[in-house]
Amino acid sequence: MIFSPEEYVRRIAKVRARMAEAGIDVLVEADPANMNYLTGYDGWSFYTPQVVVLAMDGEAVWIGRGLDRGGARLTCHMAPENLVAYPDHLVQHPTNHPMQFVAEEMARRGWDKGRVGINDDCFTFSPRARDTLEAALANARLVAVDLLVNWVRLVKSDAELALMRKAARTVEGMFAAYYAHMRPGVRQCDVAAEIIKVQVAGTAEGGGDYTTPIFMPVGEQTSASHLTWTDQIIAPDQTTYLECAGVHRRYHCPLARTIHLGPPPQKLLDMDKAILEAMDRALEQVRPGNSCEQVEAAFRATLAKHGLKKESRIGYPIGIGYPPTWGERTASLRQGDRTVLEPNMCFHMILGMWQGDWGFETSESFRVTETGHECLAAVPRGLKAIV
Repeated sequence: MIFSPEEYVRRIAKVRARMAEAGIDVLVEADPANMNYLTGYDGWSFYTPQVVVLAMDGEAVWIGRGLDRGGARLTCHMAPENLVAYPDHLVQHPTNHPMQFVAEEMARRGWDKGRVGINDDCFTFSPRARDTLEAALANARLVAVDLLVNWVRLVKSDAELALMRKAARTVEGMFAAYYAHMRPGVRQCDVAAEIIKVQVAGTAEGGGDYTTPIFMPVGEQTSASHLTWTDQIIAPDQTTYLECAGVHRRYHCPLARTIHLGPPPQKLLDMDKAILEAMDRALEQVRPGNSCEQVEAAFRATLAKHGLKKESRIGYPIGIGYPPTWGERTASLRQGDRTVLEPNMCFHMILGMWQGDWGFETSESFRVTETGHECLAAVPRGLKAIV
């Protein structure tokens, strides 16, 4: 196991406290990051139904495909009898569904009554899964408790932070590869391959892991967010940015930086200056007791002085992640979010500006400390010109 048994005991106690507040008797959790958080389970099996079931006492129970029970045995902290496999004929069956088996296992344990909490807003819990579970639990009432576990994950333990710092060392190496290989005359995919090689290898402190793809647009592609790479040859006098994450044991440290291949145009230099100043003002507001919207307001006010405006949020919490996201989907650094910052919350402050036919990105992943913030990775923020 990556964490001590005591770590999981603390996590489950916090989740049960939230369940009690919500009046939930049993929680059925299908989000792979939340399953990992509660049990340690880690496998690329979230393409098929799987859940962790947590009642108000006893151990959590992992229920998944028979082929994946071996992975559960190797990664979960629970006793073998609480690693339960459904038969393979239920996988992608036209009429039967694994949630029928889940309901039967819950009934066997006496968990088929009362209020059953489910995560409706979940990539890996389909409408069919919900409908099947609800029909099979005739004596229970399904209640949406979206992001209940996600909110518990918001404050990190020291053990979690240790993994995120190892991920930060990896992302530093990824940017070293980006700066070394991003050159005119090279295919975008070849640069991406060098970066991903570092992402997977990690460092001597800790190996890397898989995550969502790196985002590495070049030229006019920088005018859009979330583009990956192509096999196009990189031309001179182009702007490019990289947004990626170092990952260690599923814990992420994302980062973004921008390069210009040649002398940067004045509009890019002006954008760099404005964004870095606004980032400094926003980070000055990161301290316990301040709210997410206070951080964003400082950024927005500074940006306005430069005649600029950003519509989208400027950050989100990070920690455990599985594709398609490394974000935790709870608090946001944006106007109207009054979530109060606490020590050991971790965020990715991502500042992307897309301007018609060009764009710019920079970011920091940071921890809220007792008095301010700690940036997890050490990569210079400013625009880098490669001439």
